[in-house]
Parts: sequence; structure tokens; C-alpha cells
Amino acid sequence: MRIGILGDVHSNLEALQTVVRAMRADSVDHWVQVGDIVGYGADPTSCIDLIRELGCTVCMGNHDAAVLDLLDTDYFNTYARAAIEWTRTKLRPSDLDYLRGLPTVVRHTQYTLTHGTLHMPEQFGYVLSKVDAQESMRHQETLMGFVGHSHVPAIYSEREHARPNELEVCYDSEIEASAVGCRRVLMNVGSVGQPRDEDPRAAYALYDTDSGRMAVRRVAYDIATTQKKILAAGLPEVLAKRLSLGV
Repeated sequence: MRIGILGDVHSNLEALQTVVRAMRADSVDHWVQVGDIVGYGADPTSCIDLIRELGCTVCMGNHDAAVLDLLDTDYFNTYARAAIEWTRTKLRPSDLDYLRGLPTVVRHTQYTLTHGTLHMPEQFGYVLSKVDAQESMRHQETLMGFVGHSHVPAIYSEREHARPNELEVCYDSEIEASAVGCRRVLMNVGSVGQPRDEDPRAAYALYDTDSGRMAVRRVAYDIATTQKKILAAGLPEVLAKRLSLGV
């Protein structure tokens, strides 16, 4: 089975559509999304519609929780909070019902899925280091784990013959690796709609359950159109500008 994993979308329709086209060309069989469908961008309802059309297995992100008032927005910076408040006014009842039904953790036979750290999923902690990854992987019962939230791609792997919790890590804009010979792997799939690794291209991930091959790939999208939409919606200008910088 070829699994395609979508990172944080953040209401960026142009990035999402571009990534979906690339993933279809990669012959994805099973679609996964790591949360934060909404927030920051100007197309929350269209992004929710496309994720639902794909039949994605999805977990709840912190921005998804915030628009439902399940997470205090004091936790967010000024720009993120403004986008959350704007998004609340745009979502349909069916969108709210969909987001409300998302779990914080998905335990599939082939993978474990959560937005941030697995050991405290409701607190949406970031996986930014080996220490963070180790703590999450102690609670990961499957070979593969998929997360997002930091918007920075990374693959943490624990080899079969390594000492317990001795991890190898690869941080890169684009990554090709193998899960063969691994005890556990935690894959941060980056972000579709708001990359923060100084590469403005949209990120997505692939995992082949038969071969064990995994990858984070990047694809350029129409950033200018997304920026115009953000500005036209009256959202903070910084949310548009940052997209062309990948920060």
C-alpha cells in the first residue's frame, strides 16, 4: 500500500490542490492528513471539502481545536489568533461538525497519527528534537508514526540493533529513506500550506508499506494567488508575506 501524507494545510487551497495532483501522480492508495486543515489562510471551507473528498484519515490539529473553542486562543500569537477568529465566521455547520469529530490520535494497523507529541496529544506539543521524538516514540506501538505541527520535515528512526531510544535523525527539505531495519520511525511530514524551513514549496510525504521506502517531497505552487486571497480577506499581511519566504 502506498500511503500519502498531507501536512498542515492551513486553508491554503492552491498549495493543497498542487500537492494532491503530485500525490495522484505518485499513485497514492491511502490518504492521511495530520491536522490543521484550517487557520492562517483564506480558503478553509474549500480545503475541508477537498480533504473530505479524498477520504483522508485525519487527526485534529491545534488550529482545528481552536476554531471549535476547544483550545484557548491565548496560546496563539496575535496573527494566528486573528486568523482563527476570521475562520470561525466562515465555517459552515457541516465544517464544524466534521472538525469536531476528528480524534487527537489515530491508531491504524500501519501507522500512528497525531498532530504533535504522542505522549500528550491534547496539549499539541512540538516534535522539534530527538528528545521530543523519543518521548513520543515510547508511546508509538506501530512501526511508523506521522506528525506535523512544526511545519519542518524530519525523519527520526530507531534501528533494530541500536540501543533503546538511540535515534538517527534527518532534517532536510526533501528526504528519501527506508524503514527497513527500523524498530520505529517518526516522520514529521512538514507543511502543505505554510512551510517554515526556508523552502516555500509545499511539502508532502509518501510511505510504501511493501518496500519500506519513505520520502518527503516538495512542489512549487501559485504563492502569489494565495497571498492575494489572504490580503483580500483582510487577514494580517504577515501571513501573506511569510509564504514566499518559507518561514
